Amino acid sequence: MKTSHPKVAPEVLHHWYAQLGITVLAGVREIWAHKFRSVLTMLGIILGVSSLVAMSALISGMEKGAREALIAIGGLEKVRVEPQPLPTEQRHLTDQAVGITLNDVRALERSAPLATRLSPEMRLYATVSAHGKRFRPWYCSGVWPVAVEMTEHVIAHGRMFNELDDEMARSVCVIGTATRDEIWGAPDKVGSEIIPIGETLFINGVPFTIVGMFQHYESEQERKARELAKTEAALNPGGAVTRDRGHGHGGGGRRRGNFVFYLKNATIYIPLNTMWMKFRSGAAQAAGGGGSATGATGDPRLSSLELRIAGVERLPESLQQIRNVLMSTHKGIEDFTFRTQEDWAEQINTFVHNARLSGGLIAGISLLVGGIGIMNIMLASISERVREIGIRKSVGAATSDIFIQILVESVVIAILGGLVGLVTSFGLVDLISSFSPTENAPIVTVTALAVAFGFSVLVGVLAGIFPAVKAARLNPIQALRYE
Repeated sequence: MKTSHPKVAPEVLHHWYAQLGITVLAGVREIWAHKFRSVLTMLGIILGVSSLVAMSALISGMEKGAREALIAIGGLEKVRVEPQPLPTEQRHLTDQAVGITLNDVRALERSAPLATRLSPEMRLYATVSAHGKRFRPWYCSGVWPVAVEMTEHVIAHGRMFNELDDEMARSVCVIGTATRDEIWGAPDKVGSEIIPIGETLFINGVPFTIVGMFQHYESEQERKARELAKTEAALNPGGAVTRDRGHGHGGGGRRRGNFVFYLKNATIYIPLNTMWMKFRSGAAQAAGGGGSATGATGDPRLSSLELRIAGVERLPESLQQIRNVLMSTHKGIEDFTFRTQEDWAEQINTFVHNARLSGGLIAGISLLVGGIGIMNIMLASISERVREIGIRKSVGAATSDIFIQILVESVVIAILGGLVGLVTSFGLVDLISSFSPTENAPIVTVTALAVAFGFSVLVGVLAGIFPAVKAARLNPIQALRYE
């Protein structure tokens, strides 16, 4: 047997809405009658809401920048194999440690099908020079042509050197915009973009011909700031640019903006075989064939080896396969380690979680203080209005009417404080950005605004319950005799 729920008559609903509207208006009038006191009461809510939104915006900006950088260096599918000190139990095998060598690359090509791309690298800390100007990039790398694909580089001018250049150990190089900016001049300084293809660049005094140049890399914030500077310059010809946060296209020698994009702009690639023949083989011979440039077998030692795996979902299986091959070529000596982008992604998630938790706790304390202020002011208001409450009860006001009136007044204060806090949060975010500029612009999200406002309303409800109960329980006779 179906049970039918009683329906509320439309006139009853209309009465409820009318009563609620009257109660809200009464609460607003009470707040307006004590404007200064109400503003002081709202201050805690305003600060709590604005700090919660600002904290969320700063963290969202940093998270976006970190994920941009993660994509810029190859995504989650990339794994780096790097040398590491031997474990304690293998320290006596130091003389037999081969390091990461080209023999490892050849073995992985044969026996590790889950490693779809391999990019060996030899690094050289170098000084480059041309036309009497010098520049020290982060490092110069000897690589195979596949390194462009592995590191998400894009050739903007010229070409990438090829397998024949590497086989013949030709003295050719591909540079980033940082080298061009420091030696030939940045576009915003010389007035036009210089493309030094065919120019000679000296790397540690050895002449190389520039055959290609990468595109300029920058974060979304840097791009917007550069476009804004161009717009302002066009609108104000001959005048100074009114806003400059150091993200212009150029000045690559100085570390500007996101560090990952700076590294990409400071990249200099030369063929791997050229690096070995021009810079590393002599060091190996001087060290008797067993120095830092070669392994114990005389095979050229690499600074690192980058691999792209078949897919993120097969990461554990891929790492195990790669590890098995390397343990075989290294004869059981574990002088290597893996660096995965997944580790970085986990670190980003952990940082964001911890930052939001700590920032939310601080903002929550501010909201709690605001709630205590609302409760305090509502209790003071009840003490001032005891006779009024007694009169209302004596002429027929129900206990629930008194309860709702006081609770609504508390919520109205919280809502007004929350709305002002949302408006204030935009100014606070801009203020923090100007005083303490970060690599990534803060991002104010709708979710953060909604959560902050929701918490302010919740605080108003919780802070108003006790005063509302106290007011509703007043005895009308005693209230009328209250002085």
